[in-house]
Amino acid sequence: MTTFNDLGLAAPILRALAEEGYQTPTPIQARAIPTLLDGRDLIGIAQTGTGKTAAFALPILNRLRDRRPTPKRACRALILSPTRELASQIAESFRTYGRHLGLRVATVFGGVGHQPQVAALARGVDILVATPGRLLDHLRGRTAFLDAVEVFVLDEADQMLDMGFIQPIRRIVSYLPAERQTLLFSATMPQAIARLADHLLKDPVRVSVAPVATTVETVEQRVIHVAQGDKRMLLAKLLRGEAEGRTLVFVRTKHGADRVVRQLEADGIAASAIHGNRSQGQREAALRQFRDGRVPVLVATDIAARGIDVDGVTHVINMDLPNVPEQYVHRIGRTARAGAAGVAISFCSAEERPNLRDIERLIRRALPAEGEPSRATAPAASPKPQRAPQRPAKAQSRPRGRGERRAEPTRGDGRHALSGMPFMASSRRA
Repeated sequence: MTTFNDLGLAAPILRALAEEGYQTPTPIQARAIPTLLDGRDLIGIAQTGTGKTAAFALPILNRLRDRRPTPKRACRALILSPTRELASQIAESFRTYGRHLGLRVATVFGGVGHQPQVAALARGVDILVATPGRLLDHLRGRTAFLDAVEVFVLDEADQMLDMGFIQPIRRIVSYLPAERQTLLFSATMPQAIARLADHLLKDPVRVSVAPVATTVETVEQRVIHVAQGDKRMLLAKLLRGEAEGRTLVFVRTKHGADRVVRQLEADGIAASAIHGNRSQGQREAALRQFRDGRVPVLVATDIAARGIDVDGVTHVINMDLPNVPEQYVHRIGRTARAGAAGVAISFCSAEERPNLRDIERLIRRALPAEGEPSRATAPAASPKPQRAPQRPAKAQSRPRGRGERRAEPTRGDGRHALSGMPFMASSRRA
């Protein structure tokens, strides 16, 4: 069995891994690290929870351990992440694994003050983890430069595509030196990402530890057919019963996440929400409470949840099925991490049956089902409106000449038909 000692990593890194209790690399780590230590470009296809952050962090730390001086406002390694939470967790991984190397690690993302980031970048950093939007702000403001980058990592590339970051990524790449090592990691590989990889990478090694769009084998998956209006009751029942552990609940919208939290609290179940409308402080506090076990239920949207890396998530509940079937793979990957077991339960209303079919087609299996699929019924036909009695056809009026006034309606007695007042010519100018 391969151990980290067999991969050619430097002693300070091995020491940090031992302190964290890591001895055996995951499949993506065992296959990617030797390739990256050789300086090759790499495409890594791996599901969430397979250890891909360490797969690129460890060889980057190994490369930068010489502590060569970094120019001001520059960095030697750049990692792009789709969300703030994921950027923070990647940076924390670098600090953990590189604690004995003395390297400087900084994060750049929105939702927090600009000036502290400017100050951190001013003297130069070894490793910069950033989201695309805020990094572009720094590049335009010339508070960051990328001409010293030796290693560029595009993490969660498929999520970048879903969030519309492809054009910002292309603009960021235009700031990078041509000579660099480039790494692209993704849970899935849609055609748009494949085209981007062709543009960014040179003769890359492709490492795939799971077929595209397969789901984690250790996750026990099932679907419960339920009416849309009964989902709240079913969720509370599950959270009081089999899902009493650390549970992640997925909903489709930000407002839906807040509504579910209010409903759960009304049912006596502690819960927090994480989504794009929450401030960075609120999001970090919700994650911290969930990680510490003070709040056992976290309700999340897909985009915010992409940065959730919490050990011990026992259940994932899809209260709303995702519109994009690939999101199902990402969602259930939040449980059964690092070989642990987990349960994924999906609620499916009649309206969501097409989404379920798309998911099952993508993962190439039918999910075990409970309950009877209700048939989506067409709305009752509205009664035909009664036609109003037709009025007698009006006499065809001749076209008015320029300057002529429309004739006012009058009654037979010469009085105004609407007001009942004697008819008077209007004093308004034509």
